[in-house]
Amino acid sequence: MLILTRKLNESITIGDNVEVSVIEIKGDQVKLGINAPREIKVYRKEVYLAIQQENREAAMVSIELPELDDLIKED
Repeated sequence: MLILTRKLNESITIGDNVEVSVIEIKGDQVKLGINAPREIKVYRKEVYLAIQQENREAAMVSIELPELDDLIKED
């Protein structure tokens, strides 16, 4: 893990096209601004983890399909 110190209105660059800026510091909270292309998804970690859990649960759903013979009607 890389640990950096930044002050208000300072930023870091990730790769060629993501910039993270310190927008506000209030008590023990830091407000960050993230400038990234639309195709790069940016989530708070707790939201990202919830999405991953939902995806895992959805992948485990089992749907029973009727036999193909029941779907094919002979005339």
